[in-house]
Amino acid sequence: MNLFTGTSFILAAAEGMDPRLFDLDFQLLADATLTLIAVIALFFFASYFFFNPAREFLQKRQEKIQDELDTAKNSMAEAEALKAEYEQKLHDINKEAEAILSEARKKAIDNEQSIVAKAKDEARGIVERANTEAELEKQRVADDVKKEMITVASVMAEKVIGQNMDASVQDRLVEDTLKEIGDSTWLS
Repeated sequence: MNLFTGTSFILAAAEGMDPRLFDLDFQLLADATLTLIAVIALFFFASYFFFNPAREFLQKRQEKIQDELDTAKNSMAEAEALKAEYEQKLHDINKEAEAILSEARKKAIDNEQSIVAKAKDEARGIVERANTEAELEKQRVADDVKKEMITVASVMAEKVIGQNMDASVQDRLVEDTLKEIGDSTWLS
């Protein structure tokens, strides 16, 4: 036992009261009740002026963070959608570039074939013109040879006959001679 407990026990015994473990008198109860009311009032006061604003602040902050998370999630979804869209556009651009290159190759091949066909046509035309010119030259030479033969035959016939022949007789003799020899003999 300590000294104060022993003394209060002695004092209580001396006054004629029953010894109590706690001094539960009316004053103590009133003080405890007032203290309890003051603590409860202080709790409500602190709750109203401190805890509620703190709760509201925390609630607003939680809502702001949730909004930012939702915004970030939406931004991520939009970014993914844009990424997919850009990848699709890039893929489409690659396909379009391939189609353009394919079309260019096709046009180049068609152009090449057209140029080759034109060149062949021109070559064929040149060969035909050359053949025609050769044929005309051959005909001209044949005509020149005929004229020369007519002149030689006329001169020979004049010497043989000794008289002048007129042009119609000359032409008839040349024609008869040519028919006898044939065109193929003197042209070759």
